[in-house]
Amino acid sequence: MPFEILKISIIHLGRYGIKWAEKSMGRRPQEKRRGMKNMKNKKTLWMILTGLIIGAISVVLVANGNPKNMGFCIACFIRDIAGGVGMHQAAIVQYIRPEIIGLVLGALIMSVAGKEFKAQGGSSPATRFVLGFFVMVGALMFLGCPLRMVLRIAGGDLNAVVGLVGFVVGILAGIFCLNQGFSLRRTYEQSPLEGGMISAINVALLVLVVAAPPVIYFSTEGPGSMRAPLLLALAAGLVVGALAQKTRLCMVGGIRDAVLFKDFYLLWGFIAIIVAALIGNLITGNFTLGFAGQPVAHTDGLWNALGMVLVGFASVLLGGCPLRQLILAGSGNSDSAITVLGLFVGAAFCHNFKLAASAEGPTPNGKIAVIVGLVVVAVIAFVNIQKQKKNS
Repeated sequence: MPFEILKISIIHLGRYGIKWAEKSMGRRPQEKRRGMKNMKNKKTLWMILTGLIIGAISVVLVANGNPKNMGFCIACFIRDIAGGVGMHQAAIVQYIRPEIIGLVLGALIMSVAGKEFKAQGGSSPATRFVLGFFVMVGALMFLGCPLRMVLRIAGGDLNAVVGLVGFVVGILAGIFCLNQGFSLRRTYEQSPLEGGMISAINVALLVLVVAAPPVIYFSTEGPGSMRAPLLLALAAGLVVGALAQKTRLCMVGGIRDAVLFKDFYLLWGFIAIIVAALIGNLITGNFTLGFAGQPVAHTDGLWNALGMVLVGFASVLLGGCPLRQLILAGSGNSDSAITVLGLFVGAAFCHNFKLAASAEGPTPNGKIAVIVGLVVVAVIAFVNIQKQKKNS
């Protein structure tokens, strides 16, 4: 009798054990997988919503004074700020753009609120400065950063489609280098003062544009004179900066991750910006399909493409597009702050030495600078890869 009781007990324990194992090994992972899938879907929806908001805000900024197809342009606006503080004397592109200030401060606020502000740096700062410089050279050949390229496509500018082809080629070149072992090395923890320096500079710029002392410059004609009201532009920058920080939006990262990892999360933001801006442009009558007559653009396809090859190539090596560099800088990354300084110096250099293109087309100096830039970026990649292989 005791044996039978023991036998029955063992059988019941075995059954309960199997059920517990099934629950632990089968159901819980399934629930975990469902949870992960739901989280991924939620992130994707946030990215799409972010893209739609950015596209809509860009249309609103244009409707309120910004140049057409230029609700946001990191390269153009940094160029304007460089002119506004006297780093170059191109009179038609001088204005301290509140949108850039808002982007940095919006990223700062969101990163602090989300406990993601992290002061760090020390990862090849000189190399990052040079790469940032040549990103600007390529962008001012094309007349726009990757974000403006997307907005130009949404406005019907087929020159931007040519630029997109070059952009993808540049990203593929960068991906090849990453696969070969390219790396700008690790970052190190730094003081909060170091991480917040770029934000402090932008606060100073905000004071300057509000106070408007005679030592700064305001364009009275040309693209620099076309501007949305200061408070609207600042608010737009704050919103976009906060959203871009939260979602990690990056024009380069979308294509890079889709190719490298078959991950389309960032690419959804890229697409959503086009959709929202396209709808807005159709509603406001700012959509014009074609190559000729596009605002702040030229029709030289070869140099539109090569300019964006340089932007895509250098941005992949940097780990993000100009927008992403601003957001990271606002979040405490001093390496990205160094890259942003490279963009500023590049913008001033381009206009002081006649490298920047115009609606009439590229300049001879600009063509030389783009070729030099492609060579320099390729050399940086090659030397870095060889060093990584030697150390491995």
